[in-house]
Amino acid sequence: MKKKTSEVNETSNENSDFALSKINWILMGVSVAIIIIGFFLMTGSPSLEKFNPDIFSTRRITVGPMISLFGFLFMIVAIMWPSKKEE
Repeated sequence: MKKKTSEVNETSNENSDFALSKINWILMGVSVAIIIIGFFLMTGSPSLEKFNPDIFSTRRITVGPMISLFGFLFMIVAIMWPSKKEE
C-alpha cells in the first residue's frame, strides 16, 4: 500500500505543470513594481494652502499615469510571455 502512494507522489511531481512559469512570475513582479512607482509619482505633498498649483505638475498629470499604464501593459506581456518547455 505504501509503495503505491510513493508511486503516485512521484508521478504527480513529474506531471505538475503550472499555467505560468517562473519567468512569468518574475515579469509580473517587475510590472507590479512599475505600477507602484507610477502611483508614487502621482502622489505629492499635502496641500496646506487653499490652492496649490503643484497639483498641475507634469510629474503628477503626465509622467506618473504613463508609467502606471506602461506597468499595466507590461503585466499583459508578462502573462502572455511564452514559457520554454523542456522536452
